[in-house]
Amino acid sequence: MIQTYQLSNGLTVVTENLPHVASATAGVWVRAGAVEEKPKIFGISHFIEHMMFKGTENRTYRQLSEDVEKFGGNMNAFTGKESTCYYVKSLSAHLTESIDVLADMMTHSLYDAAEMEKEKNVIIEEMKMIEDVPDDFGQDLITEAIFEGTPLANRTIGSRESVRGIYRADIMQYLSERYTADKIVVSVAGQFDEAVLREMLEKSLGEVPADARKQGKQVSVPLLPRVPHRISQKRDIEQTHLFLGTKGVAFEDDDFYALTLYSSILGGGMSSRLFQSVREEKGLAYSIYASDAPFVDDGQFVIYAGVADEKLVAAVGAIKEEILLLAETDVPSDELSRVKEQFKGSYIFRRENNSSRMLQAGRNMLLLGKQYTEDEILNGIDAVTAADIRRLSQNYADFSSYSAVAIGGRDVDMDRLLK
Repeated sequence: MIQTYQLSNGLTVVTENLPHVASATAGVWVRAGAVEEKPKIFGISHFIEHMMFKGTENRTYRQLSEDVEKFGGNMNAFTGKESTCYYVKSLSAHLTESIDVLADMMTHSLYDAAEMEKEKNVIIEEMKMIEDVPDDFGQDLITEAIFEGTPLANRTIGSRESVRGIYRADIMQYLSERYTADKIVVSVAGQFDEAVLREMLEKSLGEVPADARKQGKQVSVPLLPRVPHRISQKRDIEQTHLFLGTKGVAFEDDDFYALTLYSSILGGGMSSRLFQSVREEKGLAYSIYASDAPFVDDGQFVIYAGVADEKLVAAVGAIKEEILLLAETDVPSDELSRVKEQFKGSYIFRRENNSSRMLQAGRNMLLLGKQYTEDEILNGIDAVTAADIRRLSQNYADFSSYSAVAIGGRDVDMDRLLK
């Protein structure tokens, strides 16, 4: 059962005790992501994530990792559009020692100016790595195209110019605004002693400053009229990486579960319509899928295909054909049942991993301020009807609403392809 409480400074803790496992995962979630950033400091949330591992008043950067790994644990972090998460997984017997490392990073990191300059170079190399992988870089481009003019278009890693222009004073200011108790959630799942954990968290994170300017949610993302953008990049590569994207739904939208199933029907696995038609029957692509990504105030829906340059026109035609077919006829009951069971299986499999439980509970509490039970989620999936799928699919059959990115060996007229 999930329990929630607050430390004396207002910092929220959400826990799920799983006595049948011998490990635990703890995450410190911060309401600090790309949507919070101003142009001058784009990428600062991700930069801070890197700097957290560069040493504290009590530990060198090497000791930070050694003090977790010597007990058989591992530690990492990630930054997204709406949050940053620092997490550690360890044997239950050593959970408090591992959390102590995370707490030390959160409260006593140095942000040394010399280390910052070195880390800027590391992040720029990370940018180059992303740019060198078309199916990664294209994800950034299609998101920017869908959300242009809103904070969701901010690239999490920032730009070369913005990262080079971030200084220690910028970091300290951002920390004072975002790394406060009312914008932090600690999530723990696995086997642990609840009383010992609570006492330890109070001692190690109770000093995180509270912020009188309490905010229930993150920066609101304005719902601007969507103007589709079409981007074509010519590169010396053998394949065109195609991305078609448009508006999705937010986490708490009424169509959240319907879009999840629509994405799965269209391109969620080897039995999906796009995979069977575009790859298996027509041989036009090796990799093809559809995905949806919800955010607090908005969302996106994206179709990706990796195809030979000369097969791009045929592939786009085949994709459009499947989208139109799904909009014109009700999805058969056996197909809808299959994707529902596919979702349930994937969800239950994730629930068998305490790291996944930590991630879900922490994200929901930080971004939505609530938890959803297993029954609520499974019932939400079961409640979706064929009529819901058809109604939703008709929205996605309007190809004029799609932004598009093509990265490949030739220039592509995406406006013409999507007519």
